[in-house]
Amino acid sequence: MTALLELDGVTAFYGASQALFGVSLEVREGECLALLGRNGMGKTTTIRTIARMLPHKAGSIRFAGEDLGPLPSHRAARLGIGLTPEGRRCFPNLNVEENLLAAARPGPWSFRTVAKLFPRLEERRGQLAASLSGGEQQMLAIGRALMTNPRLLILDEATEGLAPVVRQEIWSAIRRLKAEGGLTILLVDKSLKELRTVADRFAILEKGESVWSGEGAALNAEVVERFLGV
Repeated sequence: MTALLELDGVTAFYGASQALFGVSLEVREGECLALLGRNGMGKTTTIRTIARMLPHKAGSIRFAGEDLGPLPSHRAARLGIGLTPEGRRCFPNLNVEENLLAAARPGPWSFRTVAKLFPRLEERRGQLAASLSGGEQQMLAIGRALMTNPRLLILDEATEGLAPVVRQEIWSAIRRLKAEGGLTILLVDKSLKELRTVADRFAILEKGESVWSGEGAALNAEVVERFLGV
């Protein structure tokens, strides 16, 4: 299986503070990779460097064979990277339909197909994003990323802080995206139980370094306790 996204020895800083110390991972075309690690270990920073929201200092990031290093975030998005960022970040003064259409690029994902995945967005299409519940905003953020018709969909803590029933609705949508194929998915989430239902492979970060990767069967209790236990 061909690698769509490749990180090799990536380092990154926030000012003078180093956050990544040589992250290496690959996301293969058509697969779902779960990026794991305790809080503060570099998962969101890694996502930010991939999306070009944070420059990397050393190492390389390649997407579909192209070097992402010199590109700004909007150019990375045009190459086919769709991001649902931590914290959702919908446009609060636009309604649901306007939020989705603002991101639209040609392809199979449209307002109709997003609303089929998340029927609540159809029900709320004329409602301002600021007035939506947290779960509805998360659905909108995922829908907005899909409207860019990406090759790679990145979901950073897509179920964080949501009510259990809403979390299950979003996990159901992610499983559907995986089952229907055509998308490559990079997931960051704390729910290992749910991740095991969708992820083909797992990668773990610790203190800004890549420390483990493998398929789900290899992610045993010993690995979980060593790298993910409290």
